[in-house]
Amino acid sequence: MRPVEPQAFDEPDRYPPDRYPDDGPVHVRHTWYHKLGILLFIIVCFEVGAFLTVFPWTPQWDSNSMASLFPMLRDLWASSYFRGALSGLGLLNIYISLGEVSRLRRSRGSRPPADRLKVSTL
Repeated sequence: MRPVEPQAFDEPDRYPPDRYPDDGPVHVRHTWYHKLGILLFIIVCFEVGAFLTVFPWTPQWDSNSMASLFPMLRDLWASSYFRGALSGLGLLNIYISLGEVSRLRRSRGSRPPADRLKVSTL
């Protein structure tokens, strides 16, 4: 009986092809309900971002009922730093929504080769 040699995994040609695929990008074709979900996410993200960016600096901010619920947090609520932090979160939401728009447009505009196409499933 002949002894079995251990497999050396330091050589790239010895890897199983299904375990280590090539480095090329895999394109995913989204169905209409995936696109609708992404579009709703973009709209909600942008609206929340616009609200959080603008509302802390309006006169309605001081007469908001949230400030009267917790009187001990009134100083924090009136702080410019807190308002700026909320505006920063709003800008982050707007940035995320614009990034999703860019990603959605990129995936729609490019046609991948047929051998690199996968259909997304849940």
